[in-house]
Amino acid sequence: MPAFSRLVRFLARDGRTYYGDAILPAGVSDIAKIRQARVIKGDIFGKHDVTEQVADVRLLLAPLAREEVKTVRCLGLNYEQHAKESGMPLPKYPVLFYKPVTSLGGPFDIIPVAAPAQDVEGLDYECELVAVMGREARDVAESEALDYVLGYAVGDDISHREWQLKRGGGQWSLGKGFDGWAPFGPGIVSASLIKDPQTLRITTKVNGKTVQDSSTKDMIFGVAKTISFLSQGTTLLPGDLIFTGTPQGVGSGRKPPLWLRNGDVVEVGLEGVGTCVNRVEHIESRPKL
Repeated sequence: MPAFSRLVRFLARDGRTYYGDAILPAGVSDIAKIRQARVIKGDIFGKHDVTEQVADVRLLLAPLAREEVKTVRCLGLNYEQHAKESGMPLPKYPVLFYKPVTSLGGPFDIIPVAAPAQDVEGLDYECELVAVMGREARDVAESEALDYVLGYAVGDDISHREWQLKRGGGQWSLGKGFDGWAPFGPGIVSASLIKDPQTLRITTKVNGKTVQDSSTKDMIFGVAKTISFLSQGTTLLPGDLIFTGTPQGVGSGRKPPLWLRNGDVVEVGLEGVGTCVNRVEHIESRPKL
């Protein structure tokens, strides 16, 4: 599929927004630290060219424009140690929920916390490997599933446990689907560079302190198995995102709980991809209609 190595979408210093192939400085593997990219022309899911035009990066944006993403699928309880810290039995099948595309954000965007999520504690972090579908997939065998992946990013499944577990009527999406509660990036590393997504270190820091530090090998359902399962009788489309679950160390699993507060800075990282750094910011609600 891709001709790119590390896909980024960015605001350039010339004021225009481009897709590009990240140019990593010597000795740097974190896409978040790039300063330049080669401009990409064409369809990133189809025929495209990485040109020789080099643009200066002013700001990295979410690596896919919102209109490129049709569905945001997420797995719950998909790391063995996280399921244990949650006091839940290991699932026999992937636990699926959805986030709206309006929950997506960029690698340096704020995490906006609207008034309904401010009146009670429970705001939590979840670092996750994000698999990005590159072509249409239906009834895919596990042995072929990774061939349908465009690449991988890191994301933060921001969750409010009060809304997730008590105010959602048993459904998780209300507590996970507020605007801007799925920042991801800082780019998409081609599946040709990450041959095995089950061998990557994944971490979270809150205000500089490491709170999650694990490996994607602890997944109960690996990326290939997940894609195969989700594609049975259901078509996955190019640009669809799959947040593949979080490891142990979430705030709700600690004693006492470690809830995110206004002004906290959350950094999620994935080996071979890079980091997203997002600050929690309480925002004013709009007037009620």
